[in-house]
Formats: sequence, C-alpha cells, structure tokens
Amino acid sequence: METNSLTLVFPTAEHERAALAYRQEYFDIGVLDINGDGGLDYASDYGAWLLKIAYDMTTEHEGHVPATTYFSVLGGKIIGTVQIRHYLNAELTVKGGHIGYGIAPSERRRGYGTAQLRLALEKCREMGITRVLITCAKENIASARTIQRCGGVLENEVDHEGGVIQRYWVEL
Repeated sequence: METNSLTLVFPTAEHERAALAYRQEYFDIGVLDINGDGGLDYASDYGAWLLKIAYDMTTEHEGHVPATTYFSVLGGKIIGTVQIRHYLNAELTVKGGHIGYGIAPSERRRGYGTAQLRLALEKCREMGITRVLITCAKENIASARTIQRCGGVLENEVDHEGGVIQRYWVEL
C-alpha cells in the first residue's frame, strides 16, 4: 500500500481511458451511482463531462453549488474520485457535505480512502474552507472510520429518505 504517492488531479482528456475503466469497474458489480465523480457515472460522452465539471466549478445550478471534481491517481491508474463543494446549501448540510468521495472497488481496504480524504481536506484548506462537513450513511462503517481517521467528529445522526446519515465535522 503506497498511499504516499497518491495525488489528486483535475480530469483531462488524457484520463479518458482510465476514467471509463474506473467507471466500468463499478458498473460491473452493479453499482451505478458513484460517489464523488461529478456525474461521470451517467455521462454519455467523456468530453461533454469534462465541460460539465469545468462549468460546475463556478456555477450554482439546479440546486447544486459550485464544486471541483478530482481523480485520485496512483501510477497512472485512477484509484478514486473526489468532489469538493465550495460551500453548503440546505440539502448538503444534511446529506453530502463539502466532500463526496469514492474508491474503486478493487482498491478498497488499502488505505487509499484515508489518503484521498486527507488530500481533499488539504484542497479545502487551500480554498479557505476551515470547517468541513463530511457525511455518510450510518451503515457505511468503512466511510465513518475513514472520516474519523481524518479528524472527523460526529455531530449527530439525521433521518433522511428512509436512512440514517451521520454528520461529521473536520476543523482545519
């Protein structure tokens, strides 16, 4: 597990093959909703998706706040995705928070989630976000542990759409 070499990079056209392979890995196990991917999971065209995530960085639209999407890359392979929301709206304050993230199913349990979240928190610091909300489903014990390892302190649990969401804050 060489998590020290993990980097966050803004997606480019050169990542297309690796990005589609990353997405397909989720689809192959029946997961169609990928956390932190800025909509890559439902994009029909990679180039159009690149334009969308560039637009998303500066524009509030359809209930979404400005957000920046990154790939977590190790040795040319996309290990995960991270989306950092620049601020919170009412919905993100309950579910979603400032950071959404996912790790490729084949790369889990190797420390990449924690390394990726630490890098995302550094990006938040660079953006001037000093108090970061990260949420997860109560049953997602792995995500809760990742958040806690990165300094997350549980504020509360809220019922949301038939499930329980845990809300963690990280002070930067």
